[in-house]
Amino acid sequence: MSLTSKPSPAQIKRVPKVLLHDHLDGGLRPQTIIDIAQEIGYTALPTHDALELATWFRESCDSGSLVRYLETFSHTIAVMQRREDIIRVARECALDLARDGVVYAEVRGAPELFTEKGLSMADVVDATIEGYKQGMAEAKAEGHEIQVFSLLCGMRQNKLSQEVAELVVKYRDKGVVGFDIAGPEDGFPPSDQKESFDYLRKEDAHFTIHAGEAYGLPSIWEAIQLCGAERLGHGVRIIDDIDFSGPEPKLGQLASYVRDRRIPLELCPTSNLQTGAAKSYAEHPIGALARLRFRVTLNTDNRLMSQTSMSFEMEESVKAFGWDFAELQRITINAMKSAFIPYPERLKIIDGVIKPGYAKISAE
Repeated sequence: MSLTSKPSPAQIKRVPKVLLHDHLDGGLRPQTIIDIAQEIGYTALPTHDALELATWFRESCDSGSLVRYLETFSHTIAVMQRREDIIRVARECALDLARDGVVYAEVRGAPELFTEKGLSMADVVDATIEGYKQGMAEAKAEGHEIQVFSLLCGMRQNKLSQEVAELVVKYRDKGVVGFDIAGPEDGFPPSDQKESFDYLRKEDAHFTIHAGEAYGLPSIWEAIQLCGAERLGHGVRIIDDIDFSGPEPKLGQLASYVRDRRIPLELCPTSNLQTGAAKSYAEHPIGALARLRFRVTLNTDNRLMSQTSMSFEMEESVKAFGWDFAELQRITINAMKSAFIPYPERLKIIDGVIKPGYAKISAE
């Protein structure tokens, strides 16, 4: 076999993976939610059976509405208000990703969401970083090498983005590698947070912006041209600027700019099916965008809500688009090239982990 052969599900599970778009509060283990809820007296869960709870989250998020999708986070946020609980969730996140073959991850969260019981946003960041450290150490003891870093999110509908941006700068060498804005797109354009983005650029700090998921091309244009986004969180609606009616696809000006500048697209197929951004895996724009050589990356978004993993996303892409080892490797290297850690460290993972891993597994 070779890189041009199609991987089996067992091989997909083992290949090195890079994850750029994953929400900490969207990836809890169902049993962890139940355990913490019982400890703190939280009674709003629909069930206390882990399998039933996992199914409830998935079905609630299959509505096709981004607004309803985001509502499910009330339960996960409720059980992440104590330092020890944030540490547990972050530790298990790192461990779960490592067991799925992820070798590098940037996991995002909004510190302001976890301050309802007295923690400061800095307390939240400290606890998150501590949890990742513990999870990475546990993973290493199991034989899995993974690096997990934090992206801090400001919520589009709130007014705390500047404080969060300042935390990104404060913790830039302590486990935080960048900034993002999250929450509902419609009615809350990226330009509302322009002051924070200007501050981050002044401080030479990295940031990505949720754009082009539920809202279309204007959101993407603002994120890039007004705010200076280095990556697009989702960005799937860039497909609306490509005309497929002729013999060859014709890119509009914005799509051409995104492709020419190699602006990474943090695409999340399963999540997009749930929020109505795509109708099926086969129809998801990631296939066409990859063929057109956009800087496509593959991501999970919210592993709990979507009952997904990087392995699952890869399996579905192989089935839908016929991707071989070479295409999965290209997507993985795209992601590693787009990471917010220093260039030599990115190269070290590409040349020392990703390429050797794919060469070995594809040769079996």
